[in-house]
Amino acid sequence: MSITEVVSKYPQTVPVFMEHGMGCLGCAAARFENIEQGARAHGIDIDSLIAALNMVVNKEAR
Repeated sequence: MSITEVVSKYPQTVPVFMEHGMGCLGCAAARFENIEQGARAHGIDIDSLIAALNMVVNKEAR
């Protein structure tokens, strides 16, 4: 799933991406990069980002 798809499906994830230093959610790369690729490009800890994203999405599902 691309970053853009994640944000479209789960808009509550936007602040998580921003807090982790991925403020380019509207950039061209976000349309084809998955979360791991985007995190690596920005030097972000992937496990930490995924955990935070899952927490926000799971919290919303309850």
